[in-house]
Amino acid sequence: MRVVSFDAFRTLRLPSVTYIKPSHFHQKLSLIESADWVLFPEYWQVNSLHYAMHKKIFPSLASYHLGHNKVEMTRAFQTLCPAHVPYTLILANIDQNQESVLEQLDFPFVAKEIKNSRGNGVFLIENHTDWRHYCQQNEVLYVQEYLPIQQDMRLVVIGRKVVAGYWRRQPEGGFHNNVAKGAEISFDPIPDAAIELVTRVAQHLNINHAGFDVAQVGNHFYLFEFNRLFGNQGLVEQGVRLDLAIWEYLLAEQDPPSQPPLGQHPQAV
Repeated sequence: MRVVSFDAFRTLRLPSVTYIKPSHFHQKLSLIESADWVLFPEYWQVNSLHYAMHKKIFPSLASYHLGHNKVEMTRAFQTLCPAHVPYTLILANIDQNQESVLEQLDFPFVAKEIKNSRGNGVFLIENHTDWRHYCQQNEVLYVQEYLPIQQDMRLVVIGRKVVAGYWRRQPEGGFHNNVAKGAEISFDPIPDAAIELVTRVAQHLNINHAGFDVAQVGNHFYLFEFNRLFGNQGLVEQGVRLDLAIWEYLLAEQDPPSQPPLGQHPQAV
């Protein structure tokens, strides 16, 4: 199986993968054309690879397009499984819509930047001053009801299944559940219903490489978002080998299935 990658770090341990610097994309078109798979292209390369070259890419096209920002993924969730999405408003930032948000949501509520990660750009809006400040900084109003939680789950999808999961618990006096913001990782059991929800959504949307963030309120589960590229601290602590899961998926998706070459090392070009 011939594979090229644009992300040396995430594909370092895969066998027989040729690394191409993203800036060398057009200089290496013949090499890309001969590949069975193209792994982890940058977003600006995706349309050219898919529409102009008809290449198989990983993560999937849906993982890129729906994962591009919170608006895209939330609207997909609202269409597919609305009962599992916190009450969310996505509006143009005009005075009328700013007032409309305050008519529909009581303080506190959550406001987010539509394109950010690691807990950055997520704000707890507790009063009018907080709201005015958020509105001054964002062209799109993305707001959600506040859920009474002190932890959430990170479920990692590779291919067509959840391969790992853990809880992320807020630090004392904190608001964010992100590890990058000081949350603690816990490996308490993940509810089967949460795994089933993420599996169903990921398979239906053809999202094959993502970290899903899921909240539990009582016996009900809510999808916050997914990140196409996600941190691996919790996975390292669990001893999860994402490279093996990725390689098994790529092999299974080959037609006909091929075998991985042995004893070869990644190359850089």
